[in-house]
Amino acid sequence: MHRLRQITSHIPRKTFYTTSPPPPPTMPKLLYPTSLAFDSALLEGYSVDLVSYDVKSPIPEEHTDAQVLITWTNSADNLKDAAKRLTSLKWIQSLAAGPNDVLSAGFDPAKITITTGSGLHDHTVAEHALGLLLNAARRFYLMRDAQSEGRWPGELGGPQPDRPQGAFTTLQDANVVIWGYGNIAKTLSPWLTALGAKVKGVARSKGVREGVEVYAEDDLKDILPQTDALVMILPGDESTKNALNRERLALLPKHAWLVNVGRGTSVDEDALADALEQGAIGGAALDVFATEPYPAGGRLWKTPNTIVSPHAAGGRPQDPEKLVAWNLRKFLAGQELKNVI
Repeated sequence: MHRLRQITSHIPRKTFYTTSPPPPPTMPKLLYPTSLAFDSALLEGYSVDLVSYDVKSPIPEEHTDAQVLITWTNSADNLKDAAKRLTSLKWIQSLAAGPNDVLSAGFDPAKITITTGSGLHDHTVAEHALGLLLNAARRFYLMRDAQSEGRWPGELGGPQPDRPQGAFTTLQDANVVIWGYGNIAKTLSPWLTALGAKVKGVARSKGVREGVEVYAEDDLKDILPQTDALVMILPGDESTKNALNRERLALLPKHAWLVNVGRGTSVDEDALADALEQGAIGGAALDVFATEPYPAGGRLWKTPNTIVSPHAAGGRPQDPEKLVAWNLRKFLAGQELKNVI
């Protein structure tokens, strides 16, 4: 009996199928963009087929079976085409803080998990906002205008009053309100505090966040009249459209400055232009606009005390591979992803 077991153990086993054999397992395909220096080597330890793609051209037919799509600065045509042809997609990772372009392209959020690049732009946007605030307070924009004219702006130098009432000339003791108190605001706030500013936050819900008092939007009527600088970092959706409207602009003191590094649609631009032309507020430093590029005939090119920044606050996600690797691990394990909209 022992000998028989030895003999039969060498007989190759056969498997019989009543139908065709099942296909071999395949790795999910991940498409990553060539629009930034994306280090795909950090993802090579995962069971995934990595393929780079051009964000300005249609996805090649042989890659329309991709299950994962990473987006960054994709053209509208590219995304609309992908929404129609990439029928196997399970997850889209946008590297932008807000995936407005993905949502408007026609992808179905009920079938596809969409995650944002929230956290990838905190430092750069906060730094830009700080720069715009300092530009406004120290009047660098007027100095630059005078330099372009070859004129010495003596009125901007020499002896000046220290922290005059009814003027925004320094961050020291300035009342700075950050409307849209998320990760970027949490990065910006300690920098402002270190420079002596008094910081308040505004969000959908009240609370204390890392030592900063955050108020609800219903409190704006009480907060705005005491504001020296209003920093807006609101996302762009229907709930925030024209959030800073004519009525709220009228609540700001005549010396107050507006800094917008969130979304241009959150500000009523006609109402803002009227306020600037009438001297109802001190000025505006704008990095975002409802239409971009901002139209050549737009009023805000010529309004007094206006700084136009060409959506330059972000534009450079920091260490995106770490976020993608984290979410990819969760995706392959069937677990909840980070930054799901």
